[in-house]
Amino acid sequence: MTDEIIKVAEDSARSGFFLISGTVVATVFLAITSILVARFLGPELYGQYALAFVVPQLLFLFTDLGINQGIIKFTASLRAKGETNHLTNIIKYGLLLRTCTGIVIFLVSYAFADLFASVFLQRPDLAFYVKIASTSILFQVIFSITASAFVGLDKTEYNALITNILAVAKTIISIVLVLLGFSVAGAIIGYVASYIVAAVAGVFMLFLILPKKQSAKNGHSFTGDLKTLMHYGAPLYISLLLTGFIPLYQNIVLALFTTDADVGNYKAATNFTTLLTVLSIPIMTVLLPAFSKLESSTNQKIKTFFKHANKYTAMLIIPTTVLIIIFSSEIVEIVYGSTYQSAPVFLATYCLLYFLVGIGFLTLTSFYNGLGETKTTLKINLIAFLTLAVLSPILTKTYSVQGLIIAFLIAGVASISYGSYTARKNFKIEFGAKTLAKIYLISITSSILPLLLLQTSPMPKLFNITTGAFLYLFTYITLIPITRIVNNTELKTATHILRKIKPLTPLIQPLIKYQQKILDRQKPTTKIL
Repeated sequence: MTDEIIKVAEDSARSGFFLISGTVVATVFLAITSILVARFLGPELYGQYALAFVVPQLLFLFTDLGINQGIIKFTASLRAKGETNHLTNIIKYGLLLRTCTGIVIFLVSYAFADLFASVFLQRPDLAFYVKIASTSILFQVIFSITASAFVGLDKTEYNALITNILAVAKTIISIVLVLLGFSVAGAIIGYVASYIVAAVAGVFMLFLILPKKQSAKNGHSFTGDLKTLMHYGAPLYISLLLTGFIPLYQNIVLALFTTDADVGNYKAATNFTTLLTVLSIPIMTVLLPAFSKLESSTNQKIKTFFKHANKYTAMLIIPTTVLIIIFSSEIVEIVYGSTYQSAPVFLATYCLLYFLVGIGFLTLTSFYNGLGETKTTLKINLIAFLTLAVLSPILTKTYSVQGLIIAFLIAGVASISYGSYTARKNFKIEFGAKTLAKIYLISITSSILPLLLLQTSPMPKLFNITTGAFLYLFTYITLIPITRIVNNTELKTATHILRKIKPLTPLIQPLIKYQQKILDRQKPTTKIL
């Protein structure tokens, strides 16, 4: 790899570490908050709390305008070019535009809260709670735009910081207010207050680290920059609306064609995909600025970076997916008990979607958005949406929840196949089929020992999961160098990149040395990239 690609890889690895670690910590705090608030309020009041945010969260989708992705893309590319004045303006204009949009949507939600509560929620008595919840829209907008700016500036440690500020603030304020007797209103106020605290902290930190303008003129106007952001973001905005409509449509289909028990099992199953989400969203996020920096580079450099990014994403996501499938029954029973009998099958089937990572499931969107090809992203999402819209009711009516999941899988295959075909045709992108086949093969092969353990061990399920996961990962890490999925050059590059992520060094460095020893014992072969 060239120095430019290695530098981009270093920045991406560092950014990914902070995003993943920040997301994990925040997820733990938010999970604790959710559990405690639910226990303190009880089922009925907790249901009112959840319903109060249905309309505000739906309206929040209309505030995006594709600006968040635009901020990440243009901030990263302009920073790579050294255009700091223009970079600062893009962030400020994006923040201003989205804030104005947030104010308008907030006013709509607040003014029509009584109507929304009566018509959409069928609960007019929740209008007051909807009004309080509507306040969160504006501060969510500000929080999200500052978080995106930190990603584009390669300051993801600040992104992780404000994400954790949000989680901690929500935990403390919500629980304290509920315990003080403010009930549902207290929980909602805690939610809103956490976004206020995090948004204020985000804006303060953002303006502290923004590059200072060096001159009054930069050759770019306010109107011109807004047009640039809107032109880039419009296809992404439509994509977001389509994607945001899917959960609502999915719930309608489930309500029509399945039982309450089936829905409960499905929801329980999808809750366990959080681990994959915690890994996949940061990966997609850091790859957007990475490809944006390479936008003006040669096509060969872009091809090389994509091939490596897709390969290492597959090396991380595929074994994680296999592990969840292997232990699906044990995980569900430990957390939810034996009454959720269908959930393990639903979970295992749903996880198959992440096997598409090899053909660009988590990399193609960032690739196209980073290069400014947002219309292609829209086409990918439109194919997925239309496929789901047509197949979901048909397959769900015939095969219940499994039919809905199959519809998701077919939609994923159709949309990603189009995306990968376009990447190969228009950008001559290569996925490295031979290497990817090896990754799939060793990911499946590594499951042999854990499966034998599950069949023969009389030990408690938690022990079997822990031991089985260790056996799986040890086998997988050993097979990677044996099958030459990685070579010494790549391991040396990984060691170099790790120097930028000191917290990870003690954990990863021994694994790299272990793989290097295995490679050194083998006869030299052709390098596989």
